[in-house]
Formats: sequence, C-alpha cells, structure tokens
Amino acid sequence: MNVMRWKQALGAAVAAAVLGGAGPALAATPADTLVMARKIDDIKSLDPAEVFEWGSGEIINNLYVRLMTYDPHDFSKLVGGAVASWQVSDDGLTYELKIRKGLKFQSGRPLTARDAEYSLRRVIHLAKTPVFIFQQLGWNKDNVAEMVRALDDETLVLKVAKPYSPSLVMSCLSAGVASVVDSEEVRKHEQDGDYGYNWLKTRSAGAGAYRLTTWKPKDAVVMESNPDFYLGPPALKRFIVRHIPEPSAQRLLLQAGDVDIARDLGPDQIKASRSNPDLRVDVFKKVNTYYVGLNTKNEILANPKVWEAFRWLIDYEGMANSFLDGYFAVHQSFLTGDMGLEEKPYRLDVEKAKKLLAEAGYPNGFSLDFLVANPSPFPDIAQSMQATFAQAGIKLNLVLRDQAQVLATYRSRGHEMAFARWSPDYLDPHSTAEFFVRNPDNSDASTNKSAAWRNAWDIPELSAMTEKAMLERDPEVRKQIYREEQKVVQKDSPMIMMFQLIESTVSRKDTSGFTPGPGFDTAVFWNTRKVK
Repeated sequence: MNVMRWKQALGAAVAAAVLGGAGPALAATPADTLVMARKIDDIKSLDPAEVFEWGSGEIINNLYVRLMTYDPHDFSKLVGGAVASWQVSDDGLTYELKIRKGLKFQSGRPLTARDAEYSLRRVIHLAKTPVFIFQQLGWNKDNVAEMVRALDDETLVLKVAKPYSPSLVMSCLSAGVASVVDSEEVRKHEQDGDYGYNWLKTRSAGAGAYRLTTWKPKDAVVMESNPDFYLGPPALKRFIVRHIPEPSAQRLLLQAGDVDIARDLGPDQIKASRSNPDLRVDVFKKVNTYYVGLNTKNEILANPKVWEAFRWLIDYEGMANSFLDGYFAVHQSFLTGDMGLEEKPYRLDVEKAKKLLAEAGYPNGFSLDFLVANPSPFPDIAQSMQATFAQAGIKLNLVLRDQAQVLATYRSRGHEMAFARWSPDYLDPHSTAEFFVRNPDNSDASTNKSAAWRNAWDIPELSAMTEKAMLERDPEVRKQIYREEQKVVQKDSPMIMMFQLIESTVSRKDTSGFTPGPGFDTAVFWNTRKVK
C-alpha cells in the first residue's frame, strides 16, 4: 500500500467535499468535518428498502428517521423515532402509532403518517432482501394496503397476522426498512412503477441527522448536517466515511491526522494504538457472535459426544487474551446482553475431550475439513484450533476461502466444519433465535436457511418453542424461553458458541461522542464532535 497515495487521495476528497474542489490537500481534517476510515466496498445501494449490508446499514441510520429506534445512551431501551406513542389492541392484532410532531425532511416538508404508510408499503412492493422482516408479520403485496393505513397525517394503523409479542413487532419497526422516506419527493422520481428505487439508491430523501451529498462506490460517502434534525443539529457540519480497505493504511492515516476515526484495525494495531498519546481506543460490545458449525450429515459429526468433545478442545481464553485481545471476548451462548447466558462452562481440557472421543468410538481421532474465511483474525483462530484438536488425534484440514465463498458453501450445507458469524437483523431476540433454533423443514429443498438447517440439526421441539416465544406477550416468560433454548445450544448442539465481537474504535484524541451501537446498522454519527 502506497500510504502517500492514500493520503493524497484522502486530502483531495476532503478538499473537494469541503472546499468545492478549491485549495490544496489538507494536512488535517477541518474542525467542522469528521473523516472516518472504514472498509465500505459492500455498499450496493442507499435505498432503505434494500440496504442490508454493514457499510450501508449505519449510513441510512443517519440519513433517515426510523419509526422506532434505540436510546443512543442505552441501547437496551427501545424508544420512538418517528413514532411519538403507540397503543396495541387487546387482541394483539392492531397497532395505532402516533407520529412525532415537528419532524422535517431534508426537502423542508413535514414528515407525516402518510409518508410512513408509503414507506412501509414500498418495502413490500419492492420486495428486496430485508422485506422478510415485514413479511413475518403477515404483510404481502395483496394485503399491505389493508394492513398498513394512515388514518390522517398523525395516525398510522398497522395490522399483523397473529398476536405476536409487541416487543417483536415494535423492534421490527426499528430495522432499516422502517426508515421513513419523503413520499412526495420519491414519487417525483418514479419510473415504470419502480417506487423511485433507481433514483433513491444513490440519493437520500429522509429526515435524519444528515443528508447525502455524495456517494462514490468504493471511495467515499459524504454527508451534510440537517439543522432541523429532531434531536438537535449535529455537532459537526460534515461527516465523511472514506473507503480505506487496508487496516495498515487506516492506522497510518489516523496517526498522521488525515482521518479522525479508524474502524477496522486488527488486534495488533489496536494494541499499538493504546500507547499512542494522540489516539484513544474506545471499546464497544456488539451483538455479533462467532461459532463453529458442524454438519451432522457427516456421520462423525452427528454424534453428540463428538459435539461435547470439540467444546473441550478450544482454547477460548488463550486466544481472547492474546491475539484476539480487544477484538473478541469469550461468549458461549447465542444471545448477548441481558438476554444472554453469562455462564462460560467450557475451557481447554484435552484429557476430557479424549475420554469423550473414546466413548464416541473414535479413540484414535479422525480427519475433517475446516472451512474458514481468510480475513484476519479468522485464520489465526483456525490455526489455534488445529493445534489443540491435534492433541486429541483430530486432524483439521484448513480450507481458507474468501467470505463470499465460505457463505455460499455454508448456506448450501457443503461444509463439514465451518467457522461462522452472526449479526441479528434487528435487536429483538427473535431475530437470533430464529436463526439458531428454528428449523421447520430439515430437507435439502427447504427455503429456510437457518444455522440449524445449515448444520442439518432437526429440532421440531425447539422450533415450536421459538414460534411460541414469537407469540408470547409476557416479556419475562419470553425471556425464560430463550434462556432454555440457549442452554440446549450451549451444551447439546452441533453449534459451538465461542466469541462475541468487541468493536475497538480508534480515534484522534480531539474526537469524541461516536457510538457504533450494538448492531450492524446502529451507529450514531450526530453526537460526534471535536474539541475546539
């Protein structure tokens, strides 16, 4: 990587965005502008009806106001975004939402219930990847006009197919697809019934903290502040997310002052940054979990004693305290936060694993292909496991592939053993429970591609429990169901839960207030500021 070339390109981009293309490249970022270095080549669209990638997810969280959102100071609290208040009918099938007064789109128009109606219906009719979030409520193209209705400018009425848990329904309204778009502005740009899709994917029409001024794929996203934002004008006038794919380049640009925040540094770079007096490392626990999936179509991996043996052949703490320090924390259940299990019953114990393998009928071990994505630190994790598994006579053949290849193989049940990751689509526990403990059709032809299905784990009773939790209206009863399911996955499943992601964001000392939030699309930009 030619660092000077990156610095020149970055300086030119900032100069162009801030100075209209005039003047020399800047030695440091302007006082009213934040430049963040991040790998954002996954951005395909900025239309909230379509966005489902990591890079674009958090961008639209700052361009739009979602119907519901999370308290940026306490993400365990679901609060109203565009919604000021809500009521649920006694039968649990109808939700009446009151729209917050005073919200303005970047066009200057007030945000109304009619805009929310248009936005939700638009998601269903466009039917892009995240549409399933609303489809699970019983909405489809044939009934959405009946299920989603604005009674007037202030009142939005939503109907659902079953009496789902209210916390689940309201959490769905916190997903990116629940962003409210300016219906009048988008309608102006509709072509051939596309609901303005071809226009909106590269523009913004929201009421969020920022408005989009420029998106250059694999280059940068440039946003300007919205002075009418309902939580107050953002502290900084401009927010630029710069595509810097290599962590080493991010670190050098950060040290030079050419960027203010770096998001993708590796464990070694994070460790080195802690000793730099000009930098600060902020640590945030994410809801992302990392685990090993064992395909039970393999006769060896269908044996529960093998599942248990493998749990005792992983040096969880050794990895977390060395090359994963500041990147992963040991976590052995599929939910995190107050819904997750605190217990971490497994540690490296080769002798216990050997005994279990002998009881399973494999005293001399066996050989397996271990599918792993090649970005750091995944190969290092795989090599650690390769070494500890070898102590019990198990030969792990590391199959390193890019992330897309790993996903394609894993999603088609083409693996034997795979290192995988999960991030929920929204913060309600159902999003994660559905992935790990729901497999209503274990056949190869199933359209359900959950982790349970991918590993051919046939679980009719757990699937029924997951569906029961989806309908449970008592939060404590619902929480207990998820705890019981986690105990099963933790101790008696072909999925070995290992780590929780720790996002270590490295910033210049004069920058504060940036919050990535727990999810892939929960970052809050508007409170980021610089010390004058």
